[in-house]
Amino acid sequence: MRKAAFRFTFTYTSLFCLTFAQITFVFLGPAGSLLPESAMLWQMKALAPVMEWLGRNIFGVDAVLNATSGSGDQAAIWIYLFLIGVVAVLVTALWSILDRQRPDYARLWSWTMLLLRLALGGQMLFYGFAKLIPSQMGPPPLAALLEPFGDFSPASVLWLQVGSSPVYEVLLGSVEVVGGLLLFWTRTATLGALVSFVAMVQVFILNMTFDVPVKILSFHLVAFSLILLTPQMRNLMELFVFGRAAKPLTPPALFTRDTLNRWAVGVQVALGIWVAIGAAQISWAGYQEYGAGAPKPELYGIWSVQDFRVDGNPVRPLTTDETRWQRVIFDIGGSTTVQMMNGALVPVTAEIDDETVQIQQPLASLAIDRPDDDTLVLTGDLEGNPTTIVAHRMDHDALTLRSRGFNWVQDEPYFR
Repeated sequence: MRKAAFRFTFTYTSLFCLTFAQITFVFLGPAGSLLPESAMLWQMKALAPVMEWLGRNIFGVDAVLNATSGSGDQAAIWIYLFLIGVVAVLVTALWSILDRQRPDYARLWSWTMLLLRLALGGQMLFYGFAKLIPSQMGPPPLAALLEPFGDFSPASVLWLQVGSSPVYEVLLGSVEVVGGLLLFWTRTATLGALVSFVAMVQVFILNMTFDVPVKILSFHLVAFSLILLTPQMRNLMELFVFGRAAKPLTPPALFTRDTLNRWAVGVQVALGIWVAIGAAQISWAGYQEYGAGAPKPELYGIWSVQDFRVDGNPVRPLTTDETRWQRVIFDIGGSTTVQMMNGALVPVTAEIDDETVQIQQPLASLAIDRPDDDTLVLTGDLEGNPTTIVAHRMDHDALTLRSRGFNWVQDEPYFR
């Protein structure tokens, strides 16, 4: 039974690690930044026709892989799990018939543990650096500061909560990075698995309770951590529960020659450094592109519309008006949002230069005039009508979320 369990574990985890998006990609290190983002999904794209067929004919669902959605819990990926699970069961059955006389799989177990260490370590570094260099959860966008709390999804609440405290995000990332680095050296692998287990259990719980679509991957990373800790479970119980000395374990070597084993240790350490550099590079690029380190556009801010005229006639600021703007928000990365009079926040596609704002929907071509730093006048054509908009910049840093800061002394809790 133990041998059958090993055969299934080896087959399933190998298939998962070699075909799940991004697990192998991180080992490209710095070279990964030279490839398009779609390269991360090449294995799943290759399997996409099979998943579509299974979804349509077995489960009766439309299981089309969306390579740009960013979700790791798509219907196609659940069917992918079913696919590799079935393959693993079939391989295990055939393997058990053909290789039933083998006494053990000691050396192959060592290789399996190495595979899981590298896979887990790579993901810990990938996600850890995304928090250590805050790019996974950036500061709340300006438009989010105007959004009613009840309109946020649970996942957005989690993202904004972490992004509101960069220090907290950095500390979370530090734990994940430390766990990942420890996994790349044999002597510290158990400690790395322990740190990774604690970190990933928290991540998995958050993904489950805030409906973050990374449940599949985070569950597998928790499982990998547990598998890595299995050989040390007795020692961990002796040490942490009974307070007795732990006995060192000597797992079977990867190779029969000591020279090759020493080289293997060095290669693992070098690979960890290589992956860490690549993960840090990706995170730094994200931090500068769309994180707190991104350059702010000239019009950056929340602009409150004071005067809105169409054909020279003022439009009163009534909440029932469907055309008048209440605010316009210019954020980093070219993000532009218009808030209508009913409070609805409408993202728009805009091209902005020093002189004009071109908006696709609603169709607008507006000239920019800046009488002073905190006044914006937009004049031109909006939905076929001559329009003039006068807006003043809000001090968004005066909002409580940004201005409250840290206080050692609080005579009363400050909840707003």
